[in-house]
Amino acid sequence: MSRAHIDHSDLVRFAEDKVNLPKDKADEYRGQAGRLREKLEAYISDHPGFSLKKIQLSGSLAKGTALRSLNDIDMAVYVSGSDAPHDVQALLDYLAERLRKAFPNFTPDQVKPQTYSVTVSFKGSGLDVDVVPVLYAGLPDWRGDLISQDDGSRLETSIPLHLEFARKRKKAQPTHFAQVVRLVKFWARRMKQEREGFRFKSFMIEMILAKLCNDGVNFSDYPEALQAFFTYLAKSNLRERIVFEDYYSASSVGKLSDPVQIIDPINATNNVARLYTTQNADDIVEAALDAGEAIDAALTAPTKELTVRYWQKVFGPSFQG
Repeated sequence: MSRAHIDHSDLVRFAEDKVNLPKDKADEYRGQAGRLREKLEAYISDHPGFSLKKIQLSGSLAKGTALRSLNDIDMAVYVSGSDAPHDVQALLDYLAERLRKAFPNFTPDQVKPQTYSVTVSFKGSGLDVDVVPVLYAGLPDWRGDLISQDDGSRLETSIPLHLEFARKRKKAQPTHFAQVVRLVKFWARRMKQEREGFRFKSFMIEMILAKLCNDGVNFSDYPEALQAFFTYLAKSNLRERIVFEDYYSASSVGKLSDPVQIIDPINATNNVARLYTTQNADDIVEAALDAGEAIDAALTAPTKELTVRYWQKVFGPSFQG
């Protein structure tokens, strides 16, 4: 059997060499983000009437699921909702202006409004920080209205609760939950490069794996965990509603007509897959079927050469066994 050729330990090495953001880079990026946060917090402390209330690292770096290809990081800035404009572009210009006040040594080109965020660029490290505004009106758990990176709509969220949700799954399966997330994200990134029109955002991947974690799937064997993920997509056809009850009851989610329904664990009214069409879902399922068949073939291939070739159908030519 091909477990003698490629096994869990080989996927661990592949992840360390090709998939994961190296620890020294992750520490460097977190340090840069921490300095940005500390500087803004010091400014806020000195200017209590300032409209920016809090800055927090978010996204894959905060969750420990960043890929080696990471070249920018996400941070959320909580803005006093009573002071901020309602128009998205005006809000971003408003945020950029206040960030420039908080960081007067930055040149104008280091703080640039984008479509739904403001990019802060550090010249020394070359690191870009995408700062996303969250309109805050003093609700508990730092709940506020996030500007969606998908379409600019406003969605209630809580960055601290999202990070707590991720920590619970990582605590349930230390090391393995985050690693399987990274492996699947690596696969999805390759699909986006190779298949025209393919969409599968990282947050949806995390939520599907969180569901499997809740269902008791053991992630400690990576070939089996990956196969469990692809099998779930194939069997559910990505048409099964995914909902969590960490912060609300599943019964509070209303009737939806969206073909893909993955409900935000913090906000029962937000389907994070609402922009995904039937064709988008079918593309994901087709890619999952191909990946699952390749893993099945790899686990029964008679030679290492053939086994590696099948794993390359999943991870690409960088996988060398």
